[in-house]
Amino acid sequence: MVKKNYQVQLSDSDKKKIASAVAKNARMSLKYATEIAREIKGKPLAKAMQNLENIAAHKQYLPLRMFNKNVAHRKGASVSNVKSGRYPEQACKIILSILESVKANADYKGLDEEKLLVTHAFASQGFCRRSNQNKGHIGGKSRKRHSVHFEVFVREAA
Repeated sequence: MVKKNYQVQLSDSDKKKIASAVAKNARMSLKYATEIAREIKGKPLAKAMQNLENIAAHKQYLPLRMFNKNVAHRKGASVSNVKSGRYPEQACKIILSILESVKANADYKGLDEEKLLVTHAFASQGFCRRSNQNKGHIGGKSRKRHSVHFEVFVREAA
């Protein structure tokens, strides 16, 4: 079942100070989306975007805290106190576009771009698209394509 009520409920006074962006049914892994949400939460927006660009370019790895079973350690110093990590390019590119959207929304509301702070980032499971494998390949198995709902809220730091 798809989640319809999102994590944060805002009052009318908060809506003027906060900019948000939501992507529904984005084609990416829920595991990587939750790890990225944990990593960017509480950081300045510019720094979060720079980190995601570095991960997509394989200059820096995404530290995996929760989903790190059978994941190799990376060389160099630890990132966020974790040595194991991966480079999820597709998830980083999609979340970068969401962060661009929230930046544009904040600019439209008149918030200062340089002072934006990611206060909330949350990923939840979206629809599973089902398709069938060809009949000639081992009896026609059904396959799932997963998707993710991703929401981001930014606030102007004092």
